Amino acid sequence: MELFEIENVNQKTEKDIQMELRILEILNEIKSLVKSGNTTKWLSLSEVCHQTSLSKSTCLRAISKGSLKCSRATGKLLFKVEDVERWLNG
Repeated sequence: MELFEIENVNQKTEKDIQMELRILEILNEIKSLVKSGNTTKWLSLSEVCHQTSLSKSTCLRAISKGSLKCSRATGKLLFKVEDVERWLNG
C-alpha cells in the first residue's frame, strides 16, 4: 500500500501542488490572525459607560449625532472597541 501512496504523490499535477500551497498560505494567515488576537471585541452600552465613565445619556446622544457607531443587529446596542476608542480620541 505504501508503493501506491508514493506513486500517487508523484502523479500530482502542478495545479494540485498550487492548490495545496494556497491552502497552506490561507492556514498560515488564519494562524497569524488567531495569534495576534485581531478578533473584534464588542461592548454593550453599559460596558461603554463603565469603561469611559460617561453617562448613558451622553453615549446615546453621541449615537444619535452619528459620532459613535453602534450595531443594533441583535436587538441591543453593541459597540466595537475600536469605534469607542476612535470616538473618544476625536
